[in-house]
Amino acid sequence: MDRRREDRQGGGCEPKRSDAPALCFEQVTFGYTRVPVLREVSLQVRGGEFVALVGPNGAGKTTMMRLGLGLLHASHGTVRLFGERVEDFEDWWRVGYVPQRAGSGAVLPVSVEEVVRTGLTGHLGLFRRPRPHHRERMEHVLDLMGVAGLRRQPINELSGGQQQRALIARALVTDPSLLVLDEPTTGVDADARHVLREALEHLVDVERVSVIYISHDPEGFEGLADRVLEVRAGHVTDLTRPQREETSEERLWRR
Repeated sequence: MDRRREDRQGGGCEPKRSDAPALCFEQVTFGYTRVPVLREVSLQVRGGEFVALVGPNGAGKTTMMRLGLGLLHASHGTVRLFGERVEDFEDWWRVGYVPQRAGSGAVLPVSVEEVVRTGLTGHLGLFRRPRPHHRERMEHVLDLMGVAGLRRQPINELSGGQQQRALIARALVTDPSLLVLDEPTTGVDADARHVLREALEHLVDVERVSVIYISHDPEGFEGLADRVLEVRAGHVTDLTRPQREETSEERLWRR
């Protein structure tokens, strides 16, 4: 008996609903070649939900999120952000994204505060100065991620964990409704892990941010995740659902 079950929450993703999921995949198929990486994937991430995405290397976890962020385009099916087709989505301030290993190789001698401020560029443009509410938000995320005391430090002089916290603060400065973190604890120290965990608890419980957390490290999301989804062999299964026995057709499809 297999305790995993394919995620079937693709229903209820109708466009422009007031309670539309933060992210929705409807029968999405994608491949870099003729061989699909993802096959007819349907899922949704609701408002204020913490979803952990796990699976072996090369299974398609990062590919899924790149599809969700409009960086790749599905061969078949539909991807929606807050009820809008991702191709038509314009409110990108509502989405915060920290790519895998984003903190590595930071060489520019810019301060932590300047890095965080760049997260507002899409809101403000290149030449407008932040307004008081933008500055208040900057103070909040600098404090939330434990880097307020490092605001004037050049980011290239910080540890990997400190850099990662500054980059997560940048992703949060627009007050997003959805935060996507790709392997956020890779190569960071215990202090950074602790700060990140406390920040995620606050974001989900208080600010009601939806979080997608891609990781090989279950300690990073243990006790935080509402659901754990596994990407394997082109399919997504929900590891948190009750057991049920697979049909013979499902077993054949997984081979």
